[in-house]
Amino acid sequence: MKKFLLFAATAAMMAMSASAIIDNQLYEPVNGINIANVWILDRVHAGTAYTDLDACNTKARTAVMAGDIIYVARSEAWPMEYEGKDTVTGVVYRFKVEDGTQLEPLVVTLDGAPMGTLLSVNCIGVDNFGHLWITPYTSELNNDQPFYSLDAETGELTLLATFSKDIPQRVDYCDVMGDITLEEAGCTVMAAAANSSLIYRWHASQGDAWDDWEGGFAGDPYLDISDFYPENQTQWGTAPTVKMLYDPNADDPYAGELFYVDGFNLPPALYAVNGTIVDNFEGVDPELIPESGTNGIAEFELEGRNFVVYSKAQYSGDGHGCQANICEMGEGQTFLGMEKYWQIPADSLGKVSDGGIRAHCFSIKYGEEGGFPCVTLFTFKCYNGMAVYKIGRGVTPNIPEPPTPSVPGDVTGDGEVDIADVNAIINIMLQKNPASDYPGNADVTGDGDVDIADVNAVINIMLGKG
Repeated sequence: MKKFLLFAATAAMMAMSASAIIDNQLYEPVNGINIANVWILDRVHAGTAYTDLDACNTKARTAVMAGDIIYVARSEAWPMEYEGKDTVTGVVYRFKVEDGTQLEPLVVTLDGAPMGTLLSVNCIGVDNFGHLWITPYTSELNNDQPFYSLDAETGELTLLATFSKDIPQRVDYCDVMGDITLEEAGCTVMAAAANSSLIYRWHASQGDAWDDWEGGFAGDPYLDISDFYPENQTQWGTAPTVKMLYDPNADDPYAGELFYVDGFNLPPALYAVNGTIVDNFEGVDPELIPESGTNGIAEFELEGRNFVVYSKAQYSGDGHGCQANICEMGEGQTFLGMEKYWQIPADSLGKVSDGGIRAHCFSIKYGEEGGFPCVTLFTFKCYNGMAVYKIGRGVTPNIPEPPTPSVPGDVTGDGEVDIADVNAIINIMLQKNPASDYPGNADVTGDGDVDIADVNAVINIMLGKG
């Protein structure tokens, strides 16, 4: 295990302090409520401070805020030797919620062996009692859906259950409600099957043994949904997500009998456990409807008001880059009549393809700020960035600093004029990236076009001729 020790030590040395960057955007108070960016690590604002991180990787697909730590799960990251053979294992990166400081990563193992198979740590989350869990991607050829707990100190996984799908379909992301230990509450696990109309659900009650898990639809592990919005749709697209809602007034508040399905090619819809739609985006202001190709939604309560945060668009969005809308919900806690408060970040996290990950992760934490209730919101989009915001009456809004004049030839905005700027212009010319990814910087010559003249101008600057 010498190589394992070597790379574990390397991981420890990688613990680093991220710059305390804020998004430098002005967010006006709405109905007496303020929002402030605590820190941001992304392509648009942080530059190489983000893109140089190992967490900036298309296999680092999901993230969660649990307590004072942010956990970013990545499959197949750390090389190691196991039983005389070179292999790789998954890793969970960790950052402080307070300021974005990176901590030592967790090398993920199962029974002391590397856990680095294809997308083995694809989805990470935290239950209602602070326990971390992980689920892998499973294909339509696999009837088994493993479910693991994650030791937050060692990275060791424990197999809690292996669920049967009965009708196998692809599962990318799961959601969990309750207590995965079954000590303080029961637990429900759900997933929407990709490119199908099936929803999976498994449940165990408080005090049950681990082999007592059963299908969550009257004993069946799946339900075939026939109620969709828009009505002309008959299934979700690739990699849909589920988000269950906590209901303090229910007999079992952790049963998750109301849940959102965000279907990638469909906007999120709220379902009851019988498979009928309770709420959707019908009649909502078109400006508030999320664009196709992105998944992610969460609710929170503040001062007796009900809010929803949802992904507006992914990297390819029309004028958006991995941004989220924060809205106060309408009468009866519905989408209809909801009021938009802010879009975060106001100028996006980034617009770089993540290979089609589709999931946009949100986490909520309650607390106080300035003597008033406060919500801490974490937003994460694979390969584009992450940020923490605080929302509340006592939150002090950020005061944006005047923009720093751009360096001539610094197309990427990282403060350097180098080959990366040449490549950025060439990618624009080849239509691999739009010029809007580099506002005001790509047209180096100022002639209104992005072409070979701009490439030559950057090269001359690099050679000291410009």
